[in-house]
Amino acid sequence: MEDVLEVYKLPYDASRPVICMDEMPKQLLSDIQEPLACQSGQAAKQDYEYKRNGVEDLFMLFEPLQGKRFVEVKDQRRKVEWAHVMKGVADDLYPNAETIVVVLDNLNTHTPAAFYETFEPEEARRLAERFEFHFTPKHGSWLNMAEIELSVLTRQCLNRRIPEKETLIQEVSAWQQQRNDEVVKVLWQFTTADARIKLRRLYPQIQM
Repeated sequence: MEDVLEVYKLPYDASRPVICMDEMPKQLLSDIQEPLACQSGQAAKQDYEYKRNGVEDLFMLFEPLQGKRFVEVKDQRRKVEWAHVMKGVADDLYPNAETIVVVLDNLNTHTPAAFYETFEPEEARRLAERFEFHFTPKHGSWLNMAEIELSVLTRQCLNRRIPEKETLIQEVSAWQQQRNDEVVKVLWQFTTADARIKLRRLYPQIQM
């Protein structure tokens, strides 16, 4: 926990950008009955029945100090998808960074070994050396600021039926663009000092 909190204290450095990464599924649902549009004095009406069209996975990449977020939509969330997303981070989003500092959950897909299972050894090693990973502790995913962005994305964009992947990509892209244009940042105020007081029960008890 303190490791992640210390990362959040780092000042902005373009050569060492700090990003938070997280994932969430989104079920694709389409209407069976055509919804009725709202009319004067009446709300729109939507039938409770729907058709399931599969699940897509959203990879959230959030740079809190710059107020930038990038969302990738993938069909699955295996090691190979994660490896390709991180390759995009290294080569497309931050090609000039010396080291990319990443805060992420400690899932079995989030590991440098995923690079070796996806790419040739030379490329895997190149990518592994581009990143510095900081993992949130078990039951501590709330420390990942990407979770905040995913929550906002759900409330503002995804809390409705979206029938197909193409529509999902368009909607998420529009949300991302607007939020980036507004340079929405997260003012993180929880510190290591706060943790040692408010979460004291989580620390080992030393017997003197």
